[in-house]
Amino acid sequence: MIEPHAPAPPGAPPPWVVQGQARLPVRPGIGRFLVLAGVFVCAACGLVYELELVALASYLIGDSVTQASVVLSVMVFAMGVGSLAAKRLRPRAAAGFGAVEAALALVGGCSAMGLYAVFAWTGAWGGLWADGPRCLLVAFSLTIGLLIGAEVPLLMELIQRIRRQDPGGAVADLFAADYVGALVGGLAFPFLLLPELGQLTGALLTGTVNAVAGGALVLGLFRGDLTRRARWTLVVANLVVLGLLASAAVLVGDFERAARHALYGADVRVALRTGVQEVVLTGGTRGRPLHLFLDGRLRFSGRDEHRYHEALVHPAMNGPHARVLILGGGDGLAAAEVLRHSGLHRVDIVEPDADVVRLARHDAALSALNHHVYDDPRVHEVTADVFSRLREDRLRDARPRGVRSTYDVVISDLPDPGITASTKLYSQEFYGLALRVLAPGGRLVVHAGPLADRHRAFWTVDATLRAAGLFTRPYRVGGRDSGFAGGPGRIAGGATGPTGAAGARGAAGSAGAAGSAGAPGFAGDWGFILASRTPAPLRLDSSCPRLRTLTQAALTADARAASRSRFQHPLPPSTLVHPRYTD
Repeated sequence: MIEPHAPAPPGAPPPWVVQGQARLPVRPGIGRFLVLAGVFVCAACGLVYELELVALASYLIGDSVTQASVVLSVMVFAMGVGSLAAKRLRPRAAAGFGAVEAALALVGGCSAMGLYAVFAWTGAWGGLWADGPRCLLVAFSLTIGLLIGAEVPLLMELIQRIRRQDPGGAVADLFAADYVGALVGGLAFPFLLLPELGQLTGALLTGTVNAVAGGALVLGLFRGDLTRRARWTLVVANLVVLGLLASAAVLVGDFERAARHALYGADVRVALRTGVQEVVLTGGTRGRPLHLFLDGRLRFSGRDEHRYHEALVHPAMNGPHARVLILGGGDGLAAAEVLRHSGLHRVDIVEPDADVVRLARHDAALSALNHHVYDDPRVHEVTADVFSRLREDRLRDARPRGVRSTYDVVISDLPDPGITASTKLYSQEFYGLALRVLAPGGRLVVHAGPLADRHRAFWTVDATLRAAGLFTRPYRVGGRDSGFAGGPGRIAGGATGPTGAAGARGAAGSAGAAGSAGAPGFAGDWGFILASRTPAPLRLDSSCPRLRTLTQAALTADARAASRSRFQHPLPPSTLVHPRYTD
């Protein structure tokens, strides 16, 4: 609770004779309230800048844990340095605070656009430019942290200039307003700014609020502490900042389209932000191949998706396959391969993003590529979190008259485990849930990422499946389309992004970036693991339809080659509380 004025210590002169008291246009009580309100607004804006950097860096660069750690640690360090540096501004606290807020509004408001611009236009240049987004992220975190750190000492000086208060009470009041503002900013970002305005416009609006609050506080309340030159300098500076932010907000739509074309090419047909992710479709007309990007990562390329989906689906269909469960795969391409087999009764697809399914149903190019699978009465789609859906099936056993659904084949068509948001879908707990829905003699097939570029992660998936009680048969297929230029990396160590075919299905890294962590000879591959309750052969079904690329001989040879790359020492499994998918 904010204290009223605390009495000065005995022997201190009365407040009306204290030297340095500010000349205010309002009563001291109202002035003090306005300063604390300014603290509240500045704290809310500061936390929005912080969250915006974390969110955008996680989307652009990947690995949200690393990006959050970098932003938070650098920013907190910089805040300490900023607090020390602000000591020199205390004699001119009003002018200093006004300048700090104008700079913070400009840097924080434009940080999202700056980071996105560097990523979009320089990320594919290679060399030193490949790390440009990471370097800029650190620079923004450092600068914003310095400016936020300078706020508190200057605000402490301003609040004491209104009316002297014991230091403990003043600090308590200041921090109370600061923490409440941080709470509001922290809640406003995910529930208001991000869904309603997006990252770019949300950051620009936050900068505008920051500039208005800082300028109004100094020029309205403490104008008596400013020289005529300082007043006009702050007025002009704030008008320039507001003009720049307003101009950027007007042009943000054009900027996004230009950046999207730089990332994906000029052939963008669909670009939408769903409640789950950003979805972009390119090509699919005039003979150009169709590409689907989810959160900037290439989900599939129409040029080579058949290689991936044939290898994912058909080895698992060797045996009973009347009931099939597909985890992910809302694009319908895995289901299209499943439906080529006879004896199929039901296919259930669990897809977390309803808009991906809507595109797979209604987009002409995508529905043609998946052969209109959603029109087949055997295909049933459920929009749900994959982990939660499997958990609900487990809990169904405990309900009265509960009947658990079991499947002959479970296909895990999920993003690469190196993406932080996907690590729980490659955990021992997740595979334990998948095991419970497998029928006796059923098979689970897992896309485990590229064996070449994420060698350790691939074998960690294998170790995790074994720890869940499954027998495994690892294999891989090569032959990714090489007709694409390598794009900016999405995961540390990778060099592939939206414009690179090697990024298909979220796989990180390019053929030439495997380094010492990679498996030699596996450039441009996809890795899979077939798992079952009892040992199962890695074979194509005798009644398997004719495939475009996958043959039994190639499957056997690639499985042997993959097994030879196994680690000599056993790897620990990945769990929810101890994820291990790092190279």
